[in-house]
Amino acid sequence: MSGGRGFIIGGHEISAPPLDPGLYVVATPIGNLGDITIRALETLAACDVLACEDTRVTRRLLDRYGIRAKPVAYHEHNADVAGPKLVEALETGKTVALVSDAGTPLVSDPGFRLVRTARDAGLRVIPIPGPSATLTALSAAGLPSDDFRFIGFLPAKDTARRTRLSELAHESSTLIAFESPNRLQAALASIAEIFGPDRIVSVGRELTKRFETIRTGTASQIAERFESETIKGEIVILIAPAPEGETRWTPESTDALLRDLLQSMSVSKAAREAAQTTGLPKSDLYARLLALKDEN
Repeated sequence: MSGGRGFIIGGHEISAPPLDPGLYVVATPIGNLGDITIRALETLAACDVLACEDTRVTRRLLDRYGIRAKPVAYHEHNADVAGPKLVEALETGKTVALVSDAGTPLVSDPGFRLVRTARDAGLRVIPIPGPSATLTALSAAGLPSDDFRFIGFLPAKDTARRTRLSELAHESSTLIAFESPNRLQAALASIAEIFGPDRIVSVGRELTKRFETIRTGTASQIAERFESETIKGEIVILIAPAPEGETRWTPESTDALLRDLLQSMSVSKAAREAAQTTGLPKSDLYARLLALKDEN
């Protein structure tokens, strides 16, 4: 391989063709390293600079395919320092490849800042498509896929998470969220309460890996299924769209929102916040908040 710029598949050495200058946004496997594309391997092998979230994670992928590139770290904690250096490399005509720890960059990672800066500077950005946890989960969940909305990671704190879910409970799109293993049970319990026990929910865990599991059922079934289970690995939650004709803010979902707001706000502030969220009359919400406070 000329200059060591190549990769190995099945014991066969393959030279990587040269790249045109630009920032290459490269999707990498979300678990199974066999899911890498040939074009991604060519890009990783031929680039001048390889930027990644965690060099140890990326190193495992590079070693699997005999790629000699030396990755440099670019993540949320060093983006202010590392970003300008990568842009400087691009401005001098070098090729820079950007990868995340898994999947397609810019989905819940700081890569968008680098892409935005490169585009603002008039530099070329080239996407190298491939694996995505959101689309992988959607393809196997059995939920409507013609209209979906990715909402990122759910808030870590219970009150914030419940408020966020209350705002989304009547969306007409399939919702896709990431969640950590230690918060999954609490998240599923909140979904069953706020979206209703019969809303269809799917949980994808360890997608493409050896212990991959994808479970789809009603919100109450899925919450119960994971209630006593030890949970590990990356999690994707999918929630079916609200049933057609469902009232956007039912008494139950409104009360769930109000109870959450009462945990961190005064009655007057909660009424104002709820009115902005729901579009319901502030006076009615204020009266209901007083009643809920008395119940507590």
